[in-house]
Amino acid sequence: MMEAVSDTAGQDAKAEEPAEEEIVERIYEAVIDQRLPPGMKLSEAALCEAFGVGRMRIRQSLLLLSSREVVNLLPNRGAFVASPSAQQAREVFEARLMIEPNVARLAALRASPQDVVLLRSHLALEAEALKNNRRRDSIRLSGQFHVHLAEVAGNSVTLRMVKELVTRTSLIIGIFGSPGVSNCRDEDHGEILDALSQGDGERAASLMSRHLRHIQEHLELGSHTEKPSDLAAIFRR
Repeated sequence: MMEAVSDTAGQDAKAEEPAEEEIVERIYEAVIDQRLPPGMKLSEAALCEAFGVGRMRIRQSLLLLSSREVVNLLPNRGAFVASPSAQQAREVFEARLMIEPNVARLAALRASPQDVVLLRSHLALEAEALKNNRRRDSIRLSGQFHVHLAEVAGNSVTLRMVKELVTRTSLIIGIFGSPGVSNCRDEDHGEILDALSQGDGERAASLMSRHLRHIQEHLELGSHTEKPSDLAAIFRR
């Protein structure tokens, strides 16, 4: 009888441990919120203590974060918060400028009235997040707007490329953007959507180019020094 009670207690404790997906999301959020500075070492032991899990779960979580380029795994040194260089940031925006104006042009030609309605609903969510200073949500929703445009454009290859570039940009903005803002102006998205609703592909493309350049210009790509941080305190609920 005592063994049954002990087994049940152990199962309950294990069930309360956060899953890898939750650990990944919480570390990603801490990076985007600038609570984990670029280049900071992520000690496995400290993360085990912070999340109350074993090393295997932490290692799997760090591998997932590495695949999303949020964390760099260095042989014999461990895991570190990604620190994209100014050159890497420029290359991301260079790629976006080559692709997304054409995405906007195609979306303007192919957008249905229902597409426009759904995009306007999305802009309302962006405005709400911005109004309530929900920076992480603002960054996420701003990126999703660009993904939705690629969906409307109707090219699956381009859609995959835009998704990857948006993910990289979200990390860059989270790390190098000014605290409290998403660096993606909601009025820019509104103007692009107006061009879509009018079927004006050339204007949509031009507005998208201007919009992407504005985001890039407002990033602070200077050096970021690592600040001492208590991982357990950062992730304590």
